[in-house]
Amino acid sequence: MNGTSWADQWDNSAKGGRIGGGAVSGGGGGAPSTSKTGKYKEKLGQGLDKTKTLASSGLKKLKTGSAIGFRWVKDKYHKTTNKH
Repeated sequence: MNGTSWADQWDNSAKGGRIGGGAVSGGGGGAPSTSKTGKYKEKLGQGLDKTKTLASSGLKKLKTGSAIGFRWVKDKYHKTTNKH
């Protein structure tokens, strides 16, 4: 160990424990990091699409269930108030 803590190694500030200011760089060139970034963006996009789809279906179920529940309450109320 070279005397730096874990926090200093991953600190992005200029006074971080790494040589060169603490910022983590891509290393050998732009192409490998760009392809990695593209892969992560694609996976993130797929995850967001799944989340959006699930949220949409959940809201549809909530809307349907609420409508049925309110209709049931309305029907029960009308049955009790319409007695002659």
